[in-house]
Amino acid sequence: MTAPAVMLDFAGPRVRTTLTGVVLLIFGLAAVTAACLEYRAATTKRAGLELRLAAVLRHSPHESVNTRASARLGEEAAGIARQLGTPWTAMLADLEAASRDTEGRIAVLSVEPDYDKHLVRINGESRDLSVALAYLQRLQESRSLRYPMLDSHDVVAEDKEHPVRFAMTAQWRELP
Repeated sequence: MTAPAVMLDFAGPRVRTTLTGVVLLIFGLAAVTAACLEYRAATTKRAGLELRLAAVLRHSPHESVNTRASARLGEEAAGIARQLGTPWTAMLADLEAASRDTEGRIAVLSVEPDYDKHLVRINGESRDLSVALAYLQRLQESRSLRYPMLDSHDVVAEDKEHPVRFAMTAQWRELP
């Protein structure tokens, strides 16, 4: 007895091309072509704009003016930032508390900051030198000022009460 021959087909049947497949293929190729053309046009336009910008920047007479203006604005901004960083609230509260402790015998005439050195100059007037020294001692205990020092004092001879005008300097502390 002989066995029938076995037919092995390792390749499946060929898929036939349909009209829908051909239409989708054409649509896909058209979309890819349109995208490539659009990309090429955008790249060309960008290169042209970059060349125009380079030419304008190369021939711009305002470049040095803009650099100077921006440097000036930067310095002004730094000065404003220094002024805003001054702990005015704490300093003025300490000056007022020290003045209150002397029972109103001190008159603060001016408070002048030096932002670069973190110094404050205090000009005032008192009835006598001992009150001014007590005021100085009270400021030495304050939280916002450090190293307060009496720079000068004068007795005002023209005034009948002979008050003492004084000048103090102190560094301010950067408070959190």
